[in-house]
Amino acid sequence: MDASTWQKILDLCNKLSNVTYENLTKIIRLEQTGSATGARNLDDSDQNDVDTWMGGGTCFSMTWHLYQSLRDMGLNPRLVMGHKRKERNIHCALILPNVLLDSTSPAPRTSHLEPGASRFTAHSSLLSPLSSDYLFDPGYLIFDPLPIPLAPPFGTGDAIFPLVPNSVRLVRPAQDRMELWTGGALGDRGLAGAQMKLRFEYPLDGVSVEEFKQHWVESFYREMMTYPVLNRLDRERGIQYYYQKGNLVTRDANGSRMERLDEGCRVEKLSEIFKLSPDLIQKALSILSK
Repeated sequence: MDASTWQKILDLCNKLSNVTYENLTKIIRLEQTGSATGARNLDDSDQNDVDTWMGGGTCFSMTWHLYQSLRDMGLNPRLVMGHKRKERNIHCALILPNVLLDSTSPAPRTSHLEPGASRFTAHSSLLSPLSSDYLFDPGYLIFDPLPIPLAPPFGTGDAIFPLVPNSVRLVRPAQDRMELWTGGALGDRGLAGAQMKLRFEYPLDGVSVEEFKQHWVESFYREMMTYPVLNRLDRERGIQYYYQKGNLVTRDANGSRMERLDEGCRVEKLSEIFKLSPDLIQKALSILSK
């Protein structure tokens, strides 16, 4: 892949990083249409300009937008579903296969790497001809393409990426599956500040567009649609904000802090942090309170 195409991919990921992960627009559209299929058909991710989106979206919206954009560039990304313990197809991401970068291709942004981390050390496999498949997981606020390690016996099956505030580990125990682990930012000894936890397991064969959309429709009736979920990453400052069930968690390289938001200031605070319209937030909260 030439350097200009790779740069376009990095620019696309960077623009998508300004989008808030949120389920409020899903809640509003489900109420408006009365059906998950109708709500999905109104999703903003079918538009190419994220600046015109009504709000943000969950992993399905962000992944679908990225999938369409990469296809428009003449590439062949593969949609994959993520499983979490007993919950099947609860998350999604995509893989860009058979990528061979030349020596002039730019590395992903380094502003969110652990201070002092070497670009070459953190992303040495970016320039390796053996690391040809890349994971894109914008729905988990990972806005860097991550080279997928080769499974044993061809490779270690393990790779760690010192992102901030959450370090990421990809484990590939077999050729057909991979695990996503995250923990706190890596310290001087290369250890995560918070213990790494298994987040999702991905079957790497992927799914068809039709199956992906079916899982998307099913997501409208999951338990997480009964309360607001907001998630946003400030890449420049290395800070993640997460809101669920009245609690706001702020996470940076130094750890996590949680505060309870009072109802009196909740809408204003959420609007400021997550860059969403106060009217949109209030409308979704009103629907949930019925």
